[in-house]
Amino acid sequence: MKKLILLFALFIGVTSMNAQTKEELQTQKAEKQAVADAAQAEANALQAQIDALPGWRKGGNVLLTFNQSAFNHEWTGGGIGNLTANLLVNYDFNLLRGDYVWDNKIMIDYGVIKNKGDEAFTKSNDRIEYNSIGGKKASGNWFYSAYFNAKTQLDRGADGGTHFFSPAYFQAGPGMFWKKSDNLNVMISPAAAKLIVVHSEYTDVVGGSLFEDAFNDAGGYFGVEANESTRFELGAALRGYYKLNIVKGIAMENILALYTNYLEDPQNVDVDYTMNLSMAVNKYISANLVFQAIYDDNANSNGFQIREAFGVGFNYGF
Repeated sequence: MKKLILLFALFIGVTSMNAQTKEELQTQKAEKQAVADAAQAEANALQAQIDALPGWRKGGNVLLTFNQSAFNHEWTGGGIGNLTANLLVNYDFNLLRGDYVWDNKIMIDYGVIKNKGDEAFTKSNDRIEYNSIGGKKASGNWFYSAYFNAKTQLDRGADGGTHFFSPAYFQAGPGMFWKKSDNLNVMISPAAAKLIVVHSEYTDVVGGSLFEDAFNDAGGYFGVEANESTRFELGAALRGYYKLNIVKGIAMENILALYTNYLEDPQNVDVDYTMNLSMAVNKYISANLVFQAIYDDNANSNGFQIREAFGVGFNYGF
């Protein structure tokens, strides 16, 4: 009986020692975490001072991704072998000088796909865009500003219905620019001009007014009417940018553009949202997820155009 009591007391003592040791380790961990948090706060404050220094801040990355799948004749699960490739380029060059800011961004996104049995590659996505915002400080994070945006595609569409600079979109207008940092800003323009430029080969209509009216009633070509090569709009625009560093090596970039045309159907708001999620494996290899949703009743009045692409590839930052 005495031996049992002794063993029980020894067990309780060892358990207490372990519990005490765990509590001590947790206390030490909390102390170290507090020191690390304080150091991170100091580092963030120093980075904020660096960001506030006058001059150019430039940076970007190039991501080249590949995907491939193949199935033999005995594979019963179904599927079509294919090969895809995508090039994504992001480059920012921003200027801060006194009360003036000038933010610029260039984005190129081009991809191709070839399914088994196809004779050639066809493009899966195609976009080149330039955005520029200049402003003079008003108060706080607000700036009197003006913006310019241009976007088109690089290559001819698979059906031949589009090619470089057809269509091409241009927007410009004055407004107010709210800039918290290079990673968070919003541009608001109540008087934004928009110009759509197309090649005349897509709008040439012969046969008289009856055929022209039918072409225009069908929406024209990206809103451009028969035998015209441009379409002008005047409206309001809102553009937002937010980049979130979720954890180390994982960043999510959000780009939103809204536009409504005062001159025709102002209740129809054009929407263009792009999300880029970058997940770094190491310095040169990363995974990337791109999601894009577009609503433009001049291009497609049936609803949102949705695009999603995921790939792993080579990443180079500069």
